Amino acid sequence: MRRASPALLLLLAVTASGCTQLRAHQGYIVDQTLLESVAIGIDNKESVERTLGRPTFSGQFNDNVWYYLSRNTRQLAFASPRPTEQLLIRVSFDALGQVAAVDRTGVETVVRLSPEGDSTPTLGRNRSFFEELFGNIGTVGAPGAGAGGGGRQPGQ
Repeated sequence: MRRASPALLLLLAVTASGCTQLRAHQGYIVDQTLLESVAIGIDNKESVERTLGRPTFSGQFNDNVWYYLSRNTRQLAFASPRPTEQLLIRVSFDALGQVAAVDRTGVETVVRLSPEGDSTPTLGRNRSFFEELFGNIGTVGAPGAGAGGGGRQPGQ
């Protein structure tokens, strides 16, 4: 009995250690003093980069928008990590490279996606297999239905 209790305690300790929560930080480390020192209309891209560092990423369609992302997550055993805190700082620049706006958002902007089965729901018509297969019969070549005969051609 005395030999079994240390082994049992060791087994219990190893089993319980798998249930601990893992906490992690990802991205930018926020310094509020430096963040508040960025002034609209005074700072430019170079001064923002010297003050805050290189952005986490810049705008995909507009290079005049920089993003700084900071996120704290918590994970239990083998589950997916869940964000507990998040700060997204968006610094917008005007055409001359001067700071036009500094916006902040939090964890409320995190979107949770959960696909249903093997497909993701989309907006639009739900058509059956046969509607998809035979749906174009009679519309190919009809006036106003696009390319094909019957409709006016551009330039006529």
